[in-house]
Amino acid sequence: MIDAAGLRVMKAIAEAGSFTGAANALGFTQPAISQMVRRLEQRTGTILVERYGRQVRLTEAGQVLARHAVGVLAALDAAEEEITAIAGLRAGRVRLMAFPSSSATLVPKALAILKERHPDVTIHFTEAEPPESLAALRAGDCDVAVAFAYEGMDLGEIEEDLSSLVTHKLLDDEVRLAVPKDHPLAKQGVAHLSDFSSEEWIAGCPRCRGHLLSLAGHTGFAPNVAFETEDYVAVLGLVRAGLGVALVPDLILNAAKPEDVVTLPLEPASRRQILAVTTPDLQRVPAVHAAITALCEAAGVPAPELEEPKTPAPA
Repeated sequence: MIDAAGLRVMKAIAEAGSFTGAANALGFTQPAISQMVRRLEQRTGTILVERYGRQVRLTEAGQVLARHAVGVLAALDAAEEEITAIAGLRAGRVRLMAFPSSSATLVPKALAILKERHPDVTIHFTEAEPPESLAALRAGDCDVAVAFAYEGMDLGEIEEDLSSLVTHKLLDDEVRLAVPKDHPLAKQGVAHLSDFSSEEWIAGCPRCRGHLLSLAGHTGFAPNVAFETEDYVAVLGLVRAGLGVALVPDLILNAAKPEDVVTLPLEPASRRQILAVTTPDLQRVPAVHAAITALCEAAGVPAPELEEPKTPAPA
């Protein structure tokens, strides 16, 4: 019923004391000011301005609007300034979630790039495995999720609908078999999982455990999972102690550089895709796009172009 333009007119009339003065202050013609006042009076259902000669006085209702206009217009101006800053990357916020092995390697490099280029953008970072981070993204609690999917497996769980999300591939992460340095097969060059069917296994996160079970099942055995931990430092420690073997991705191996542990490429090879995931609308937000660009640069892949906001279709 009451729009910002009407509030600006009422405030200008209160300050200038006339339609002509308000018109000069706002850059309108005097008839345009008169028309806007009449329209506002029709919307409010009451008289807002009392005319006498060339001067005008605000009625009680007009004074109420003029008084509230000061605070409302100040808030609108502040909101416009903040939005302009966000659009120009002089402000903004990015809520990023990433799984642990990426937060030890890929993510720090990307966040450093983002902070250097856009120091006024606030970054909120949380660790979470893909099921949790994707759920947070869908619920509006996250802007970008760094997730992974093994070859032959979907990014989401079966019950998840990913049609509303947008994925950007960052890299292929090879998975290797980690064995103790003194293991009898440590020097064979490549690892065939069937040769390790009688070993005790160390499994990681639920998705990683599912990958192990899938690979082993295709090879023809069910692995004896003796230890479970989502901490890859602990996984490598258990391997180094000779307590079992484990599948470990290159992202971790490049960061941890384990001693007394040998890592063998799998035959056939196994990889997982590392992905930046967001929503179609969020990827057009400048700060979110900048975060995805930084992740792509950290991974060494081209970044997507920033799309212009779509103009709503006429009602």
